[in-house]
Amino acid sequence: MKLLVKAGRVIDPANGLDEVADVLVADGVVAAVGRDLAAGEAQVLDASGKVVCPGFIDLHVHLREPGLEYKEDIRTGTRAAALGGFTTVCCMPNTRPVVDNFALASFVRRRGEEAGLVRVHPIGAITKQQQGKEMAEMGGMVAAGCTAFSDDGRPVMNAEVMRRAMEYARMHGATIISHCEDLDLTGDGQMHEGFFSTLYGLKGIPALAEEVMVARDLQLAEATGARLHIAHVSTARAVELVRQAKARGVQVTCEATPHHLVLTDECLGTYDTDFKVNPPLRSAADVLALREGLRDGTIDCIATDHAPHEVEAKDCEFNLASAGISGLETAVAVLLHHLVAPGQLKLRDLVACLTVKPARALRLQGGTLTPGQPADITVLDLEETRRVEPGCFESKGRNTPFKGMLLTGWPWATVCGGRLVALAGRVVE
Repeated sequence: MKLLVKAGRVIDPANGLDEVADVLVADGVVAAVGRDLAAGEAQVLDASGKVVCPGFIDLHVHLREPGLEYKEDIRTGTRAAALGGFTTVCCMPNTRPVVDNFALASFVRRRGEEAGLVRVHPIGAITKQQQGKEMAEMGGMVAAGCTAFSDDGRPVMNAEVMRRAMEYARMHGATIISHCEDLDLTGDGQMHEGFFSTLYGLKGIPALAEEVMVARDLQLAEATGARLHIAHVSTARAVELVRQAKARGVQVTCEATPHHLVLTDECLGTYDTDFKVNPPLRSAADVLALREGLRDGTIDCIATDHAPHEVEAKDCEFNLASAGISGLETAVAVLLHHLVAPGQLKLRDLVACLTVKPARALRLQGGTLTPGQPADITVLDLEETRRVEPGCFESKGRNTPFKGMLLTGWPWATVCGGRLVALAGRVVE
């Protein structure tokens, strides 16, 4: 099967490419990139006036399967990913049961293959049942396809356990993804600790709860020589700690989420539980620091932390509500509208943060349109204006603070492995 993506503005940061060109796909791989390529018998996808990129990679999603399928399952989650422009997703292990062994990691990988829309990479748990006490079976999970380990949703509070985990991950060539949160400092906090938590009467979570754990894990990574990836960085000090560690040569990468890049703690004045996330939305100064971290390369990539929930988990008192945003279908549009359009971030830098940089962070295939590489392609329409309608989501999760927002710039087409899986706001069956 052949496909010719015709006459789009091709942006491929891995190859320093930004020009109008065609992309020819054959047998699931990129065959050629250039001007005026002959279509022959290929299906033609006219991308005139649109932006053609390598397929977007999301290093941090919660697909909820096995065990929490009432929130999301791999089928609905990958449909949401395809609509959102993502061709690869890495799913966190905090399911029921926790993905902490060969059998469960193999199950997730196989279910992803059966869903057939986008690539699904399981992330294994660092500790058994994510209890933070005993390391999980890393070797078996690497054999099942895991390239990274995380107890995301909970931190590994025991520094000795985390140190040993980093040593074992290094032996297997894998990456540790750290959820940086000191639970003793978080306590029963509900939002970022500061002026607005006082004003709204909600108990605060200090920025220090994140920062002390970032500092600890950077020190452990430096001592062990492990590859460390810090999830959902949200504070100015955490960004600075990563910047300093990179300057020292520590093998660290990090991510920020779209919601932490565009929303602040002031938004919680409506007490809308869709704004409740972990880590919490931070101050305006923190948001500016995150954006600067993106621009100077301290923050390597953007990940959605897609966390779908059933209605009952959000439609309740604020202190009882679950934290999380269903983000796969809105992430790219939010970033294009709030960061790229007003000049806060260059388009090519955004594309890099969604392609080659996440691929390098976890040593994944993809993130480039180099001939011979998998034909994973995302096409953007920077002119399309659409309102966020959660009722139309492919995800089971309708929990989004962006509901009703009019956004300009959306994914238009998604190609995974040479197959068109989403086009013009619809999944291609």
